[in-house]
Amino acid sequence: MVWSDKSVHIIVVGCGRVGSELAMELSEEGHSVVVIEKKRDSLRRLTHFHGKTIVGSGFDRDVLFQAEAASADALAAVTSGDNTNILCARIARDHYNIKNVVARIYDPARADIYMKLGIPTVATSLWTTQQVKRWMLPSDDSIEWTDSANTMHLVERIVPDALAGKPVTSFHVGENVRLVGLIRAGQARVNVEGLFAQEDDVLEFLVNNEGLRDLHTLLGTSAS
Repeated sequence: MVWSDKSVHIIVVGCGRVGSELAMELSEEGHSVVVIEKKRDSLRRLTHFHGKTIVGSGFDRDVLFQAEAASADALAAVTSGDNTNILCARIARDHYNIKNVVARIYDPARADIYMKLGIPTVATSLWTTQQVKRWMLPSDDSIEWTDSANTMHLVERIVPDALAGKPVTSFHVGENVRLVGLIRAGQARVNVEGLFAQEDDVLEFLVNNEGLRDLHTLLGTSAS
């Protein structure tokens, strides 16, 4: 498992607004980040960036070799073209065995096709830097909300592969962790009774401070 205090190697293909923000944020967090961009001028967006930049195509084998794709932990394809993004994502997954891959898409109608290929996609209208980080660093705790006393938290996590197929009610842990909903294929569900976890489901947990540790144990141990 990868935690936020451990550096991982990440490739970002595309240096538009989204790609540059993502790369800079990941770099600031101490991760090893390589940005691949065809237009040299676009790299000027990286105003505070400590990683590596490569001018070229995200599906060029020589470029991916320079980016050390064989040892990458995650890749985000965030260019302005759907076809380019999905091609980059498929090469990253199929040829370099990069575990955590996500592609940005502009045509939501294509989402189902890409998901059937096993590649998570995020439509432009739903895209945020935090959302793509959940796909690229799925074991990183993502606290969406905390009460004023800092005792209750809403935590969003992606289903670990090892827990796919299990009843979602099995994710309740005593009195400290409660699954309050999930997001599947872009649709939020509050009534989770009778559902079984699927790959790429996003789980919404309500936990107290002790529950944060319990959730770490539940998802961290199961997915390791």
